[in-house]
Amino acid sequence: MAVQFTFNTSGMMMDAKGTITGTILDMVEELPHVVYINGDGTGSGNRVRAAFDKYPDRVLDAGIAEANMVSMAAGMALRGYMPFAQTFGPFLSVRALDQVHNDLAYNDLPVRLIGTHGGITSGYGPTHNTIVEFGIMNSIPNMTMIAPCDANQCIKFLEASLDWPQPIYIRIPRGEEPLVYTEDYKYEIGKAITVRPGSDLTLIATGSGVYNSLQAAKQLAEDGMSVAVIDMHTIKPIDREAIINAARTTGNIITVEDHNVLGGLGSIVADVLMEAGVPARLKKIGIPDKFVPFGYPDELYPVYGFDGPGIAATARQFMQ
Repeated sequence: MAVQFTFNTSGMMMDAKGTITGTILDMVEELPHVVYINGDGTGSGNRVRAAFDKYPDRVLDAGIAEANMVSMAAGMALRGYMPFAQTFGPFLSVRALDQVHNDLAYNDLPVRLIGTHGGITSGYGPTHNTIVEFGIMNSIPNMTMIAPCDANQCIKFLEASLDWPQPIYIRIPRGEEPLVYTEDYKYEIGKAITVRPGSDLTLIATGSGVYNSLQAAKQLAEDGMSVAVIDMHTIKPIDREAIINAARTTGNIITVEDHNVLGGLGSIVADVLMEAGVPARLKKIGIPDKFVPFGYPDELYPVYGFDGPGIAATARQFMQ
């Protein structure tokens, strides 16, 4: 799917977490089958609290009990509701994995799990970094795995998810990431978006890696390199056609992800290429297979070559 866009180059930001919460609460207002469950997020004087008081049967707070949250969502789904359950990603994808596997995926229930502070965006070190959920969710039958790149795409996903029959895990960063898309576009679960065409190299990115890849592509263009950027917002089901077309078009692929390089987007792309028998050179940019120290993205991304200049430097070396 090739689309022409006007991209954000000014660093304009929106809070993805707040955008998702607000959009879901709008759905609760408009759609009587939508349920919102949060983890210890019903304070006083905010919109969540107002909705909690107004819709006590459809806006719930599970507290700091993520496993219970998932089971609550499964029970509501069995009653015909469509629950959206939101809390910190590491506690949702790891601590509550048994319930995700058995209660949701095994029963193929239309629950939407929203893991916030994805990747290393929390800044709180190894216990709060979430760098394994791509590999985990990719290996669970019936599960769909989404990683939007900005707040606007979160809204697109939430709208598209209303017609999706299976469980979904959506991973979002801490919040206030730069916007990638500044105009309307078509979004479809499972269909990657070519946000920038190119003929020499393809950057296949997901989540916050999309914006950083666009910054890298702009720098590389000044060197005379034609670099395509693909927004792989859906990790599972992966868009095999987009990957194969990229390999046939440029023959050189770099994957970019705020995730462990083992079992993540890069590994999935490699599987697709090997199974399709399409020759291409592949390089993975992401988190090394080790625990990441404390630090916020603007401190750690440069260390791991995940920021725009770091991606550009890796691309230059890769293409020599």
